[in-house]
Amino acid sequence: MQLQPKPEDYPRIKRALSIYKVTSVITGLMLLLLCAVMVMKYAVGVQLYLFTPDGFAVFREIAPEGVEADFVQPGFDLFKAILIAHGWFYVIYLISDFMLWSPMRWGFSKFLLIALGGVIPFMSFFLEARVVRQVTGFLEAKEAEVTDVTSTATSSSGA
Repeated sequence: MQLQPKPEDYPRIKRALSIYKVTSVITGLMLLLLCAVMVMKYAVGVQLYLFTPDGFAVFREIAPEGVEADFVQPGFDLFKAILIAHGWFYVIYLISDFMLWSPMRWGFSKFLLIALGGVIPFMSFFLEARVVRQVTGFLEAKEAEVTDVTSTATSSSGA
């Protein structure tokens, strides 16, 4: 039997759900950007540099393997920035995953499944919709139960 969330955790679950919604979308977008960057780097063989002496944005061929240190490119390496940003957003995504998973009292496999959303392209978008629908449905059902119990108690005490 799966454990159920405690009623005193419902406000915490609502806050965690709103944080999870934002972080899952940001992480999913960052992952798609990262995939585009990897395709450009490894399939096309170019990297994008910003604020270079040659212009605002310049695509440059990647340096030959083993001699990258000899080919220092001027400008801001946008590809590296996207890689780092996705890594940090993924950490924040994992924290929001834990903040939702813990009070919902789901099994550890559910935590791992949601965590995979940040590393498999498009999965965070599908999981976000599914998890939000599941948690919102649970909270609405519990609120309806409380409302029914309260209205039944007031109508029976007033009669």
